[in-house]
Amino acid sequence: MRIESKSDYRMFLNEDLKSLNIKPSLKNKLTHDIWSFQKCLRKLEYFLNCKNGLLSKVYIAYLRLKVRRKGRKLGFSIPPNVFGPGLSIAHAGTIVVNSNAQIGKNCRIHVCVNIGADVRDGMKAPKIGNDCYIGPGAKIYGGIELGDNIGIGANAVVNKSFSGNVTIAGMPAKVISDNGPKSYRDIK
Repeated sequence: MRIESKSDYRMFLNEDLKSLNIKPSLKNKLTHDIWSFQKCLRKLEYFLNCKNGLLSKVYIAYLRLKVRRKGRKLGFSIPPNVFGPGLSIAHAGTIVVNSNAQIGKNCRIHVCVNIGADVRDGMKAPKIGNDCYIGPGAKIYGGIELGDNIGIGANAVVNKSFSGNVTIAGMPAKVISDNGPKSYRDIK
């Protein structure tokens, strides 16, 4: 899913805000660096997908620089149009994502994560479904597909496809639970 209109842009921002679990206050607007990065990334996506013309191209170049600068400060290398709505970056720290990767809505991602391309074909990158949890230190690479509601454990090395509604972990990753992250959140 991509931002294709102004209403999509607003929806992405609202879903990201909910996923980050922060209130839209002046204090958070001024001090929450991750939220600031995500807002800038979503604005870049909106202008890339919806606007054209010379003035827009100049503004897009400015936004690219702004996203890169904020990303470097936080340790993120996240290209536009990769994550669906509801992105939740847990902490500042190294996160590297290939521009050919596709990640669905409601993704929670932690530090030291690398989502990379296939070693033989740089155009093949992971496709990850909706409602995923990516634990700290996970390495996901290659032309693989991971289904909806998948949990990826800390320091997992994922180099093959898995269906949804499971939790995977290990080197190389294997199924460790038949429950995905949504079932853990629903436990009261």
